[in-house]
Amino acid sequence: MVKDRSWREHLFNACNVLIMLILIVFTLYPFWYSVIGSFNEGADYARGGVYLFTRQFTWDNYSALFSDSALIRAFGVTVARTVIGTFTHIVFTAMFAYAFSRRNLKYRKFYSMLGLSSMYLSGGMIPFFILINSLGLYNHFLVFIIPALFSFWNVILFRSYFAELPEALIESAKIDGAGEYTIFFKFILPLSKPVIAAVSLFTAVGHWNAYYDAMIYTFGDHLQTVQLYILKLVQSTEAALLLANMSGTVGTAHSTVTTTTLQLSAMVAASLPIVLIYPFVQKYFIKGMLIGSVKG
Repeated sequence: MVKDRSWREHLFNACNVLIMLILIVFTLYPFWYSVIGSFNEGADYARGGVYLFTRQFTWDNYSALFSDSALIRAFGVTVARTVIGTFTHIVFTAMFAYAFSRRNLKYRKFYSMLGLSSMYLSGGMIPFFILINSLGLYNHFLVFIIPALFSFWNVILFRSYFAELPEALIESAKIDGAGEYTIFFKFILPLSKPVIAAVSLFTAVGHWNAYYDAMIYTFGDHLQTVQLYILKLVQSTEAALLLANMSGTVGTAHSTVTTTTLQLSAMVAASLPIVLIYPFVQKYFIKGMLIGSVKG
């Protein structure tokens, strides 16, 4: 009986490993395919057969890409909105969640009902556009920040974590004369690194990958985000060809830069920052998600 169980367990583990390996391959290969294509010479890549490794290595794709001042400006806008948007979102949402986690908060049930309804109901795009325009946020950098200050889903994550902090900690701080702001900034936030890391990662990725708000609520290139830049580059062959012409060899038999390799380079360049940052917050991210999923 023990041998039979052991054989079944080994078979189950082997099947799990095989399935996970297959999922890893299907998940990572598109990114790997973009990476090797972005480092391959354009004319050589156009002949096909570049599937696993770069055949003719070159930096020309990235040189042509980063020679465009519009991309540099788009990266600056995206970095600024990601850093400022994430920081303000964490502070604003965490402050609301801390107050929301206190049982003596008046009208707590009303706030809960109002917040939950906002997760499922929306006024629609046109009323929201009118609101943005009437507030003077249209074609303004704050259009990326103010509408993203609050998320009730993240309030739930914060509240679940705050509810597990010992009540005696807050009571002892009040006895020592600490006010609510002092308790929040000097006691609650320093003890909430896991959930802050988890919510920060969600928020930062959302800001970094955003393009729709830039496309709808701004015009011109001065507030163009990097994702909107890539969208235009991928959708418009003329835009990609114009940028590729900066290499000076486009259209020749020895082209080192083509529109395809340029588009792949842009996608890799936009994805790389998030890929590099994630390992540094992974420990806190996993812990924060586990704690937030235990108690709601």
